[in-house]
Amino acid sequence: MSSGSEQPDPSLITVTHVTYALHALGLAIGAFGASTVIGAFVFGWPSIVAVIINYVKRGEARGTWLESHFTWQIRTFWYAFAWSCLVFLLGGLLLIVVVGLAIWAVGFFILGIWAIYRIARGWLRLRDHRAI
Repeated sequence: MSSGSEQPDPSLITVTHVTYALHALGLAIGAFGASTVIGAFVFGWPSIVAVIINYVKRGEARGTWLESHFTWQIRTFWYAFAWSCLVFLLGGLLLIVVVGLAIWAVGFFILGIWAIYRIARGWLRLRDHRAI
């Protein structure tokens, strides 16, 4: 990952803050709502909007230190999606022997903590104008 020698446009820094805020909103909706943290993050509109913005604006960040933030957010979203599907399927298959409920509970909890960590770590590095 390049640390980026070019300075990004200040408006692109603002866009990156907005996408982190949208991802954080998705996590908060899960934490304080009726769904799981990771479920709200992956399937909620704030994170879906954020990842779309990430894809649309990523080209403008190329060659700057912001490029790593766009990649970080995109990967966080898709890894969370993939791991959520795996936990859901594995838990569903093992639901017959009741172990599935524990896999769902523990798996989604761990994924939620992981997503919170990724968004917080990235946003803090962005605040300090550092690549992630």
